[in-house]
Amino acid sequence: MLVAASRSCTKLSAAMKDHKLEKTAAKLTAPYRVDGQGKFRLKHFDPADTGRLRDKESATQLLDNGVKLLSRMQEKLYAQNRWSLLIILQAMDAAGKDGVVKHVMSGVNPQGCDVYSFKTPSAEELNHGYLWRAHKVVPARGKIGIFNRSYYEEALVVRVHGKILESQKLPPSLVTKNIWEERFEDMRRFERYLTRNGTIVLKFFLNVSRQEQKKRFLERLEDSKKNWKFSMADVKERGYWKDYQAAYEDMIRNTATKYAPWYVVPADNKWYTRLVVASAIIEALDKLNLQFPDADKEVKKKLQEVKAGLLAEKS
Repeated sequence: MLVAASRSCTKLSAAMKDHKLEKTAAKLTAPYRVDGQGKFRLKHFDPADTGRLRDKESATQLLDNGVKLLSRMQEKLYAQNRWSLLIILQAMDAAGKDGVVKHVMSGVNPQGCDVYSFKTPSAEELNHGYLWRAHKVVPARGKIGIFNRSYYEEALVVRVHGKILESQKLPPSLVTKNIWEERFEDMRRFERYLTRNGTIVLKFFLNVSRQEQKKRFLERLEDSKKNWKFSMADVKERGYWKDYQAAYEDMIRNTATKYAPWYVVPADNKWYTRLVVASAIIEALDKLNLQFPDADKEVKKKLQEVKAGLLAEKS
């Protein structure tokens, strides 16, 4: 009796702690959520913002607790096998996308999570529409899928570097002045289709400042353990900073919806970036009311019979 009561109290305490974390997550992410309901200007979002948190230690503790909660949520998501979650990470170079994946998803069972990094399209991929390669790897029911860059590159790098568009084999008559608006429409409808089929879509723009990017590039050059992260292409793209900022602003403004919102996450402080992303994921999963599936009466009866048989076995 006492053991049962103790277990019950432990479960209740854990549930209360989880509920508190879920409420904290919702409050923390609200300032960065963009869902198309108001005017959006990228300049109104401070890359160095840390909300009400002023130290790394507090954020780290919250993240640790959040990672544990995410692990429990992911287990239920996988067992229930009804919903799936697609996380899209977009950012300028050195904004911390890889670090977000490493730290935020550190407690998630690898069996229920897949990460895809979208590089330059292959010859096969160029023979299909630009959404084809992404649609192939959308997460299955019960799983979490992470896109490290995504089909949104088609309205970013392709837009900044016009010559890339020329290599995509599109009929010339389709490459008009309206092509970016048309792609925004494609993306919105694609995400509407996904959400209507049980895939939750969360999109994150890691908003790093130009000054912080410079600092991180220099760290990569000065630290031999980080040299491998440095790419001359990254420096070249830095020269198009203003073009990319304009492209990101237009893209977010035109593709942020209630069913597939963007989060413009401050990225100058990695410890805060990771906490915001984790909080947004927790908030989204919490709304699904995930539960372990309950077996029907017939299955339960058979399980009890199997249990009785095992207990009756002689050692």
